[in-house]
Amino acid sequence: MDDFTKRYLDGFMSDVIARNPGEKEFHQAVREVAESIAPYITANPYLIDQKILERIAEPERIVIFRVPWTDDTGALHINRGFRVQCNSALGPYKGGIRFHESVNLSIMKFLAFEQTFKNSLTTLPMGGAKGGSDFSPRGKSDAEVMRFCQSFMTELYRHIGQDTDVPAGDIGVGGREIGYLFGQYKRIKCEFTGTLTGKGLAWGGSLLRPEATGYGLCYFAEQMLATRNRSFEGSTVVVSGAGNVAQYAAQKAMRLGAKVVTLSDSDGFIYDPDGLDEEKMAFVFQLKNIRRGRIKEYAAKYPRSTYYPGERPWGIACDIALPCATQNEISLPDAERLIKGGCYCVAEGANMPSTPDAIALFKKEGILYSPGKASNAGGVATSGLEMSQNSIRQHWTAEEVDGHLRRIMSDIHAACIKYGTQEDGTVDYVKGANLAAFIKVAGAMMDQGVV
Repeated sequence: MDDFTKRYLDGFMSDVIARNPGEKEFHQAVREVAESIAPYITANPYLIDQKILERIAEPERIVIFRVPWTDDTGALHINRGFRVQCNSALGPYKGGIRFHESVNLSIMKFLAFEQTFKNSLTTLPMGGAKGGSDFSPRGKSDAEVMRFCQSFMTELYRHIGQDTDVPAGDIGVGGREIGYLFGQYKRIKCEFTGTLTGKGLAWGGSLLRPEATGYGLCYFAEQMLATRNRSFEGSTVVVSGAGNVAQYAAQKAMRLGAKVVTLSDSDGFIYDPDGLDEEKMAFVFQLKNIRRGRIKEYAAKYPRSTYYPGERPWGIACDIALPCATQNEISLPDAERLIKGGCYCVAEGANMPSTPDAIALFKKEGILYSPGKASNAGGVATSGLEMSQNSIRQHWTAEEVDGHLRRIMSDIHAACIKYGTQEDGTVDYVKGANLAAFIKVAGAMMDQGVV
């Protein structure tokens, strides 16, 4: 990076940090993108004059609101709700809703910023947004979750719509929560539109939507591996998380011939040296999606496996790592353990699960590494396909949806190759994804004027 570009980058980041004090996750997400695209911006000075990156980093709209609700004993609780509408240059805002006690403004802004670039990569007409609350569904009854969702939507409905902002699920927001949210939206608005995605199949949902993020992750990783004449066949894979993304990433990797040996949740992880199979996956689906239990129960069911409380799975020897839990779950020491254990490919299923130091080490050691905005874009891509089906009042087959998903992930990989191939022939997937996404968003913003 030349001196002028470095000065531009340092000045830009100083301004971002000063305008958004204490928001470390947001700073991290913005810096990761800015470092990749700063040379392109300084080589095209009109982008500096038009302050395109500064405008992308400043959300178009942020809504913060009170969410009061009562538990089953009649006690009153107050949570905080968020919707960050970051950028609409490419289409209606699109991004998930997260219910988790860690949710705060910094996390919402980082996710909305990432979503803008991720949605650009899908080639579908979607802007970027994110929302959520510091409410956790864990340990709550169905009635408590319903009352919370209804209270949350009673405020949120003013700011969303099929041509304005189309939320989806995320951590803590699955089919149950989407159902309650959609029901309240329909009740208030007196309309049945595709304003949320991740809906049930009987009322506007898309086949393969639950599977899409995990399946898309593996489709993307397949293409990465192929650049080095490798595949999932015969590989050992470690997966973090046990939610929607992790479940279907594990299932698809297994069906592609890999041995998946770990799953995790916020309490710890299980290691199964025999690998998961269809019977074990069926148990995990029932455990996490129906009973909403903890992953430690897997070890009680399958005694050849081991449960490691309070730990993450990155010390387990593997060929491929698929982090599918949450942000910053792979630190520098974790990255060192992965490399020591023989890992040669890290494909992110979560949003920003690797810290900057970990990413730098992966690059230094020549590890195949893809950022979540590229490799986990299959979920929002299939949400976009659900929007299309809702708009035309049609229901596509699983084969049709899977064909679209495979094509989109292939197109994203091709964009990363186009913009991320280095002089030595290696591919910098971070640079490729960020630059491909930025060029599209920046072009649309230039076309639409200063708005």
